[in-house]
Amino acid sequence: MILIMKNFTHQIFRSIIIILFLILGFQTLIAQENKNYKIACIAFYNLENLFDTINNEGVNDVEFTPAGKSHWTSDKYQKKLTVIAEVISQIGTNLTPGGPAIIGVSEIENRGVLEDLIDEPQLKPLNYQIIHYDSPDRRGIDVALLYQPKYFKITGSKSHRLIIEEKGNFFTRDQLLVSGILDNDTLHIIVNHWPSRRGGEKRSQPLRIAAADLSRKIIDSLCTINSNAKIILMGDLNDNPNNQSIRKHLRANGDIDNLRTGELYNPMEKLYKKGIGSNAWRDSWSLFDQIIVTPSLVGEDNNSWKLHKAKVFNKKFLIQTEGRYKGYPHRTYVSGVYLGGYSDHFPVYIYLIKEVD
Repeated sequence: MILIMKNFTHQIFRSIIIILFLILGFQTLIAQENKNYKIACIAFYNLENLFDTINNEGVNDVEFTPAGKSHWTSDKYQKKLTVIAEVISQIGTNLTPGGPAIIGVSEIENRGVLEDLIDEPQLKPLNYQIIHYDSPDRRGIDVALLYQPKYFKITGSKSHRLIIEEKGNFFTRDQLLVSGILDNDTLHIIVNHWPSRRGGEKRSQPLRIAAADLSRKIIDSLCTINSNAKIILMGDLNDNPNNQSIRKHLRANGDIDNLRTGELYNPMEKLYKKGIGSNAWRDSWSLFDQIIVTPSLVGEDNNSWKLHKAKVFNKKFLIQTEGRYKGYPHRTYVSGVYLGGYSDHFPVYIYLIKEVD
């Protein structure tokens, strides 16, 4: 989160100011109106099976052990930590040096792998802290939130379980709600990893609709307490912005000028319509990774935090450069073959902007 300046009419004076800002560690200057702004970066990243090498009782993690199908060794685990830390440290740095203030993550085995991750040299100076709850997912993966306490002050957290009565033996990731203060504004973050499309999109659709209904219930409960609550829903939703779970059940709309009462704003929909994706399957791009906000985070009044823009972090170094999956996200494994990459998903992120004196 940084302070940026706007509108210097004299070119020489503006150049001097830019140099001074770079010396002070600031990264950018936007010319428009004579106002000062703070910017915060908030992100989400599916880490693609961040498992340790230990066979933990009650967790389906045999594959990610030295004797398992993936031959998951300490060296592979350490490389995974290093490259993931490298990615996180670079997200949003063109406007906010020092990594995201807040980042939700999914496909992590336990709190321990996150402790190892934030202890990596690229992230340790940022002092990320962890909010994590164990969930009953059959694959043994959870969601979690990392945050920099110098920016975000936690006021509460809760894990919400997805229960589908007609499927008593169905277990998936919990939905994580974290509330806190970001520069005097209360924010509520909901981190998701909705059920996958395993078995086919149509067959699995009811599971994601149930997840969307749970997310909507959490949002409605927060808005009952405060109708102007600032809520950010993020995650790997395993559906695109135009799917029924998001449009109809979550009630998220990508048309900012035509939001109906009670609807959420989904800035990722515009990216999706442009063909920008966060993950690929069978030569088709999807934008499963999304960040969606309540209308209180949208508008021209920047006296409190407002959405500035949404982006997919799809830098060239994250892209597979050869082979059958050339152009896809450079992942750790492909069809059982170890590639030593990052993840099968690109991170997504938003900038929040706030006017200051």
